[in-house]
Amino acid sequence: MAQESAPVVQTTAGRVRGTMIEGVAAYKSVPYGATTAGVHRFMPPRRPEPWMGIREASVYSSRAPQAGLRAPTRPELANFSGATDSAPETEDCLTLNVWTPGQAGKRPVMVWLHGGAFSYGSANSDRQQGSRLCRRGDVVVVTVNHRLNIFGHLNLAELGGRDFARSGNAGVLDLVASLEWVRDNIAQFGGDPGNVTIFGESGGGGKVSTLMTMPMARGLFHKAIIQSGASVVLGQPDRAARLAEQVLKELGVAPGDVRKLQTLPVAQLLAAVGPAQKAVGPAHRPLFDRYPFGPLVDGDVLPRHPFSPDASPLSADIPLLIGDMKNEMTSFTATIDRIWDRTLTEAEGRDRLFPIAGRHTDRVIETYRRLYPRASPAERFLAATTDSNFRVRSLAVAQRKAAQNQAPVWMYSFEWETPLFGGRLGAPHALDVPFTFETIDLTNATDLSDGARTVAATMAETWIAFARTGNPNNPTIPHWPAYNAAARPTLLLDVEPSVVNDLRGEQRALWQEITDTAH
Repeated sequence: MAQESAPVVQTTAGRVRGTMIEGVAAYKSVPYGATTAGVHRFMPPRRPEPWMGIREASVYSSRAPQAGLRAPTRPELANFSGATDSAPETEDCLTLNVWTPGQAGKRPVMVWLHGGAFSYGSANSDRQQGSRLCRRGDVVVVTVNHRLNIFGHLNLAELGGRDFARSGNAGVLDLVASLEWVRDNIAQFGGDPGNVTIFGESGGGGKVSTLMTMPMARGLFHKAIIQSGASVVLGQPDRAARLAEQVLKELGVAPGDVRKLQTLPVAQLLAAVGPAQKAVGPAHRPLFDRYPFGPLVDGDVLPRHPFSPDASPLSADIPLLIGDMKNEMTSFTATIDRIWDRTLTEAEGRDRLFPIAGRHTDRVIETYRRLYPRASPAERFLAATTDSNFRVRSLAVAQRKAAQNQAPVWMYSFEWETPLFGGRLGAPHALDVPFTFETIDLTNATDLSDGARTVAATMAETWIAFARTGNPNNPTIPHWPAYNAAARPTLLLDVEPSVVNDLRGEQRALWQEITDTAH
C-alpha cells in the first residue's frame, strides 16, 4: 500500500514533499547545507544548492560518515535500541528531518541533536521518530544530521593556515547552519522560529552544551535540554593539533600538503581515526576533553568553555533542563563478563576504580560499601562510575548555571529500571531516548508494561511543557522547583515521579571534592 503524501512545503532552496506517518507530516533528509565533499571538506557549511520542481522527502537519504568507534556490546543487546539507520554514509549529509502536525499555526519547535560522542550516530533511527511528540504536544520536531569525527573536527588551523582556520569546529558550525535553516524555514512547517528548544542525549547533550557558548548561535534557540551529556570543558587547540599531525602521519601526507586530505577516500580518512587517537592518548581529565575529535575552544567559533570556570554568560538567559540516568555505566560495561554476571571481586573493582579516583580510591570503595551494603562489588563499581563519569558533570553544569541567578535550571534523574536481562541494566545510558520520543515500542529496551508507558508519557509531557513555556511543570509530575545550591531539588522520573532534595548527597559531595582537588 502506497504511503500518503504530505503537503508540499516551500523552503528557501525549493519545494519539498514528505509523507504522512501516524497522522503527522514527515519531511525526511531535507538539505540545510550543500555537499561537504572535495574542496569543501573541512570547510564551514554552505547553503544548500537550490533545486527546481518538487524534491521528494519521504525517505532518509543520507547520514554522516561514521567513525566506527562505537563501543561493542553483548550479542543479546545488539537490537536493544531498535533498528539502526541504514541510509548511505555520504559527505552530502547536511540534512534534517521535520515532523509537523500541520502547516498552519505557530507551534513550539524542538530541535533534536543525536548522540554518538561527535563520532557516530544519526538523526534517522526509529527511536527518534518525531510523530508521537508532535501529536502529544502540538509541537514541531526537527532532527539534525551533521559532520562527525575527523570530517567535523580535524583541527588543521596550524597546518593549513587561514583557509582551514575553522576546520576543528566544522561539525558544530553545521549545527548553527541547521538552526539558521530553522529560523528561515520553520514557519512554513507550522513552527515558531521565536520559540526553539534544542535538546539532545549523550553526545547530543554535548552539542547542546557547545551551542550554549557559541556567539554564532545566539538568538537561534531559546531553551535547552541536556540529557546525560553535560560538557563542562571542550577540547584545546594544542591537543587537537597533535591529533591532526598524527592523522597526517598515518595517511602519509606531508604537513605542507594539507589539501591532499580533501582528495583522499572517505574510508582512508576514517581508518586514520583510531591509530591517531591511540598515538596521542587520552586526556586523563574526567571533566575535560571528552571527545578526541570534537569541538575545541579556538577563540573564534568557541571563545570559551561552556561551563568552566563558570557558566557562559552568553546563554545566561536560556532556561536549562538537565539530568542523567540512574545506572549510566551498565551499558558501557556490558561486555565485561565479570561485571555483567556480577562476579567482579573487591580487588578487581579497586583496580578498575584507581585510574578514575587515584589516591581517593579506598575512600570511594569504603563509601559505596557503606551506602550499598547489600550490593555486589560489581554493582558498587557501576554506581561509583556512574556518579564520577556522568552525574558529577551534570551537577557542575546545574550549579554553575543556577549561580548566574538569571534563567532557571531544572535537574532530573531517570530512575525507571528496565526489567529485561534480569534487571542487570537498570536505567542505562541512552534508555531515555525512546522515552523522550515516546517510541519505546520501536525498540527492544523495555517490557512495554503500563509502567514503562506511563514513564514515557510523563517524560514527553514534561519535555513538551518546558519547550512551550520554559517551565517543565505539568499535571503529570509533582511541583518541581528550579535547582538551587541550597536545596538541590531533583525530579525522579519513575512510574510515580517525585521530587527529592540533594539526591544521593553523600556521593555527590564525595565526587565534587575529588574533582575539585584534582583540577
